[in-house]
Amino acid sequence: MKSITVQSLCEAFHLEVLAGSGRMDREITRSKAHRPGLEFVGYFDFFPMERVQVLGRKEITYLLTLSVEERLLHIGNIVKYHPPCFIVTTNQQEIPYITLFCEQEGIPLLRTKDTTTEFIAKVDRYLTKELAPEMSIHGVCLNVAGIGILLRGKSGIGKSETAHTLIRRGHRLVADDIVVLKKLGPGTLLGTHNETTREFLALRSIGLINVVRQYGRTAFQDESRIVLDIELTSWQDRALNNELEVEHKQTDYLGVQIPYIEIQLQPGRDVAGLIEAAANSWYLKQLGYSAAEEFISRIDELES
Repeated sequence: MKSITVQSLCEAFHLEVLAGSGRMDREITRSKAHRPGLEFVGYFDFFPMERVQVLGRKEITYLLTLSVEERLLHIGNIVKYHPPCFIVTTNQQEIPYITLFCEQEGIPLLRTKDTTTEFIAKVDRYLTKELAPEMSIHGVCLNVAGIGILLRGKSGIGKSETAHTLIRRGHRLVADDIVVLKKLGPGTLLGTHNETTREFLALRSIGLINVVRQYGRTAFQDESRIVLDIELTSWQDRALNNELEVEHKQTDYLGVQIPYIEIQLQPGRDVAGLIEAAANSWYLKQLGYSAAEEFISRIDELES
């Protein structure tokens, strides 16, 4: 199971450490933060103790309405489950009673200036990405007109050269050589780089280039949702037919099905242009349009 430390979370959001600084190595394994509401009134049947616990203005205000004895009882009941950490939002100050418990139990207590809604939205996105199941594959990841594309093929087939052509046409590189795929949901696959190769593109006969330095900031983006898997293959005579609609194929990555397209290479073929066409075609299909269906409809109208 993937995990990150409370220290990593603290650094990512510049959180203030109020207590438990000696246990910043505690691990976070669940991707959603939790606001302990029902737990403060004694209901613990479904308490997600593995999650980051966020204390907003509503929770702190409720605790302040209690007597000292009740307050200590309710807080103690939650702290004994030893969640990874507590995070107080909106820079709230009246929390010495929570600080005491967290210091005693070795649970990091952190604070942010963000409002509860803002912080939970940000931390949930962060944890979802950091804890997502992932795999690495050999290929290139691009964002073509806002559409994430995974470009695969044997070494030396021309993936990076094709990517370079697309970048010069105004599209964006995400990753070259090693593409990290993360499953963010049942149907969502994110493509990104491994930090080491960030912004770099390797071109045979030229070497390594930094696309941002060479073509500007718009030539690169950190990540993109993958919606097309395109494989470049060697040309095979009579292997391709000029069909109205090609056979629908898919590739499985981490349990996510991605539409698959094979593009065969031949001197003079505008591979970058074909990839642009594939991306635009996919987008139109999401809007409910099919060129093949429109063509057949025209034929039917002529014959009727």
